[in-house]
Amino acid sequence: MISIENDALKVTFPDIDEAQSLHISFQRTLRIPNDGQTYPLPPGLGNFPLRHVEDVALGDLEHRKARGGVIMPMFQTDALWLNFRYVHTSPIETIRIRDSAIDRVNVVETRRYAEPYKEVDLPLAIKVGAGKINALTGQQWSPGLQSDPQNYLVTPDQPWLDGFNTGEDQIRQFIATPLGDGQSVEEQLNPTSDVGGLQLEIFPMRKAFFRRLRDQGASEYISTMCMDMESPSLRRDMSLGLGGTIHQEIYEDEYGPDVWDLERGQRCFIMIANAQQWMSLTGEAPPLPPLSVEDYKRAGLPWFDHYDGDRKAIEGSAILGALKPVEGV
Repeated sequence: MISIENDALKVTFPDIDEAQSLHISFQRTLRIPNDGQTYPLPPGLGNFPLRHVEDVALGDLEHRKARGGVIMPMFQTDALWLNFRYVHTSPIETIRIRDSAIDRVNVVETRRYAEPYKEVDLPLAIKVGAGKINALTGQQWSPGLQSDPQNYLVTPDQPWLDGFNTGEDQIRQFIATPLGDGQSVEEQLNPTSDVGGLQLEIFPMRKAFFRRLRDQGASEYISTMCMDMESPSLRRDMSLGLGGTIHQEIYEDEYGPDVWDLERGQRCFIMIANAQQWMSLTGEAPPLPPLSVEDYKRAGLPWFDHYDGDRKAIEGSAILGALKPVEGV
């Protein structure tokens, strides 16, 4: 089951282990320059807010509700990375958390560490798509899992994903771009594509394999501690394009393709809205302020004029501005 909890997707497989869940958050971060250099992982600046698409009037995009999922806002100043965090609930209902987002900035080596709790994280195979393009292989989205080339990542070994897998130990950052401009990854690979956003498909380890793993009391986990668009109309979906280059490894599946339970797969679509769309669809200003020139300067990154596009769009909500003030105010 997939639900929203604290602006993250909460993924559970209670028939395998009802006491744990994987929380997938969509972390806001700075756009690194696309200048040919390779950069360390930028910091996380908090979760992008999530809403159920069923709770939002989508207007011309109302047909998107048929597939379900969530919607989130992104600014032109923003980039995105996915954080994978396990939560275990003990019989006395205390919460124990392994948070892979801690201390990710500028740390690039691989470390081994002992799991301090008895619980064993349920391994999951996760496919990530930009529209209908697989973010790890660049191939068209297809059912199931593929091992050559590997079209999925494995948690908990993979603590996060910052972008498209473009080469050994390198990814290209996830940044937002409107469908119709021809700049998104899916449009460059399939000019007729009109899907947009992100999609995730998640498969658990088969119950028998997981029981064997848990009975072994797995005590070690591998964690990599590595750390120009115009305003689109409300009719246009947002998609993801290639940003700057970041050092990041995508780990091979150490378990093999036979351990994954393809019959228990879960899928979620994530619509991406720019600031103007978010205000029109939800009737509220985006809950996160746009990043500023000062934010980029503090991080030692350059600021580009086209980042200002969303700043103008969020001066005020047209819906709220049309309401009458209280008499006497």
